[in-house]
Amino acid sequence: MKNPYLFGYLPFLTITLFSLTFGVYMVGISMEFFSQVGLYTGMREFMTDTQLRLFLLLIYSLIFFMILSAMKLIDETIHETAMLFFSKDAAGESYYEAKSGNVIYFFGALASVAGIQSLKILLAIFLLTTFIYFVYRVFILSKFLTVIHTISLLIFEILVWAVFLSVIVYVILKLYNGMLASLPAS
Repeated sequence: MKNPYLFGYLPFLTITLFSLTFGVYMVGISMEFFSQVGLYTGMREFMTDTQLRLFLLLIYSLIFFMILSAMKLIDETIHETAMLFFSKDAAGESYYEAKSGNVIYFFGALASVAGIQSLKILLAIFLLTTFIYFVYRVFILSKFLTVIHTISLLIFEILVWAVFLSVIVYVILKLYNGMLASLPAS
């Protein structure tokens, strides 16, 4: 008997592992920054080094957990909208087959532990895992779609993600430029 909920916990574990690895990296960067600007000694008056590191790890991991969870929710919404437009699978078989791809992200999260000291390695592992998952999902779904529908699905998902990320970058740059413009000239 094949249980459809066998891999149901993997997204939570994956997001938690990626959040922890990115959080550990950010703790190291923050500790260096706090030492350079002279905040570390002041912070040590309130907390021990271990308490400070755990506090920062909790905060950074929570932030990354929220970001990655939101990205997963947005991804599933975009994907299911694309499937609504282009799939003829009324029984939902493609949905359950594509869920097995969560194992790819899980192994990517495990691999991210190896790159915990380098942002480049962490980002490379995350992006490579995302690309492999995307290719896997399209391959699995191509069994349920015609060639035209598969290409349309790809274009739709890539286009929506490109627009979404472009809007986020635009808003961040506008906020940054607004903050710079509001600073007094010296």
